[in-house]
Amino acid sequence: MYWYNGKLIESKTVEIRIDDAGLLYGASVFTTLRVYDRSLNSAKTNWGGHCDRIRCSLETFGWQKPDWERVRQGAETLKAHFPVLRIAIFPDGREWIVGRNLPEDLSARQESGVVAWLAEAPKFRRSLAEHKTGNYLSAWLALREAQQYGAKEAILLDSSGNWLETSTGNLWGWQDGRWWTPPLEAGILPGLMRSQLIAGLKSQNKIVEEKPWSADLVAGFEAIAYSNSVVEVVPIHKIIKSEGESGRGGERGKLSDGPCPIPNGLSSSHICFQKLRESITDRLPFSQIG
Repeated sequence: MYWYNGKLIESKTVEIRIDDAGLLYGASVFTTLRVYDRSLNSAKTNWGGHCDRIRCSLETFGWQKPDWERVRQGAETLKAHFPVLRIAIFPDGREWIVGRNLPEDLSARQESGVVAWLAEAPKFRRSLAEHKTGNYLSAWLALREAQQYGAKEAILLDSSGNWLETSTGNLWGWQDGRWWTPPLEAGILPGLMRSQLIAGLKSQNKIVEEKPWSADLVAGFEAIAYSNSVVEVVPIHKIIKSEGESGRGGERGKLSDGPCPIPNGLSSSHICFQKLRESITDRLPFSQIG
């Protein structure tokens, strides 16, 4: 079941022209949202923020605007069946909306944290990183590679070795009683959950440092997590890397403990992320974070 070009379609396949730019070149922009309280009007769903992100990309690329009433209709229809919606817009304004369930182990990830893998090879660097386009191949490749090593996430790096973001979200660190996150200028996606957390923390006079994540900075973090609009905030309790450019070379690469910007003793239950996660679900006011 999905919504495409003004219609609800009961199928697992979609009909698209063979010369469609979305098929040939990944020419589309998208956003993925979590529907809270079964309502698009919920402040936590942030419907307006997701639509604004799509508008910004469409204007940047000079693409046609969709019929926003039809987009809303499709989202309203699918939210009755799915808690997570992915809304894509093609250059000619067509909308395509699909739904999915939350990860079955989401609660366990939030409580116990996940393992992340450092995606160091150049092929894992995203193009047009500030936009969510249909060409998400590099991040998808990184995540697939991470899963080969038993990791749930991949951490993307720039050409200087600075940490940027994960394959699906924005990075957060805790050190010296303050929050740290890579800056937008580094070439990362301006995540909506990231923006919400920064605004909420700063409104309560909490310090958020938006600075490049160099090897020296990362090595000093007490705790690390990633955020996005679906999983909220998930701690990263262990970070691994592999030998060689991509962890493969004839036979699958071996994990390495050699020099690299990996902090030691990360906590999956650090109080800073417990409180941050609770704030998202309205169980704790921002004034008590940190």
